[in-house]
Amino acid sequence: MNAPRTGIVSAIAQEQKGLIDALLDARCVRRGQRDYTLGTLWGREVVLVLCGIGKVAAAATTTSLIVEFGCDALLFTGVAGGLDGRVRVGDLVIAETLLQHDLDARPLYPQYEVPDTGRSRFDSDAALTARLHLAAEALFATGAPSLIESATREAFGLHAPRVHRGLIVSGDRFISTEAESDRLRQALPEALAVEMEGAAVAQVCHDYDVAFAVARTISDRADDTAHLDFGRFIEAVASPYSLALLAALWRVHE
Repeated sequence: MNAPRTGIVSAIAQEQKGLIDALLDARCVRRGQRDYTLGTLWGREVVLVLCGIGKVAAAATTTSLIVEFGCDALLFTGVAGGLDGRVRVGDLVIAETLLQHDLDARPLYPQYEVPDTGRSRFDSDAALTARLHLAAEALFATGAPSLIESATREAFGLHAPRVHRGLIVSGDRFISTEAESDRLRQALPEALAVEMEGAAVAQVCHDYDVAFAVARTISDRADDTAHLDFGRFIEAVASPYSLALLAALWRVHE
């Protein structure tokens, strides 16, 4: 428990598959209803875990990683729906700050503010986020080899993916209609993407003063087509992205 250890969190099994396959010296520990897989990736001590979908699941898992497994940094990889007009399917969004778009304790507190914290937004760790962004830019640089086979690129229209950095919003609702995404864009025009776990991870890491970063592959536009080929996209695109991103992060900075 004294060596630096990074917790790597995903919500869905397909998102995690590539990382599990790459893990060395793997051993599984059961806590509650979750399996935590310990081992090494590119010389780093890690704990991989599926938190499940939603903010409660993410918060419980994050707390366990910090308190029970001694993780001194966390990375969350997975998928999200794009909100900003510049964000396209296949792009990568790295969080600078996160907010719960469905948190509303008015009139006791301002909309979005987490009660008794005085804040609605929680910033990711600046240094870790900058490193993650640099690794992502290298993966998608002009002339870099494609991470995805040509048939998959054609099927999803993944041409010249880009990296974005900014606000990601989280809530306990899968945003899957144009009307819902329009409401979010109007209420939170800075938001680049929407998902269901990141802001909860951010709040817990803030409570424990633990560094964290969040990277999300855009799987859909959070509209009426959001459910189409969702599982295929996660397995064929998001999982290879996550594996390559962490490999680039640690190999470049080891």
